Amino acid sequence: MTGGTYTLLVELPDAVTLEVGALGERRLPAGWYAYTGSAFGAGGFSRVDRHYELAAGEREARHWHVDYLLGHPDARIRGDVRTPDEDVECAVARALPESPVEGFGASDCDCTAHLAFDADGTRLRAAVSEAHRRARTE
Repeated sequence: MTGGTYTLLVELPDAVTLEVGALGERRLPAGWYAYTGSAFGAGGFSRVDRHYELAAGEREARHWHVDYLLGHPDARIRGDVRTPDEDVECAVARALPESPVEGFGASDCDCTAHLAFDADGTRLRAAVSEAHRRARTE
């Protein structure tokens, strides 16, 4: 299976307070989120399929910070962007807007977070596509 780097685009129509594993309780404003992760190993991009299943209520287990967001009943995955066979997770995450939750998705690196926020979904989708494009060419 092919793996690489991916970014999920998630819409959250209303502000929520989530318990995010070891990060504790965090408030997320209404708007759009971009979560960047990596999918290397035997399953490859099947990790992304798992995220979609969790967001659809087909899974319960929470393994990563993003699972707490995706497990909220109001969160909706609105697409994803993938860069196959390249480990550009941190480069993409650093190129996106700031996160409302410091440390989200970044417990194994020195990034501020791997969750970006923008009130405007079109603007965030464009930023994600551009970040992946640039990371592939650098």
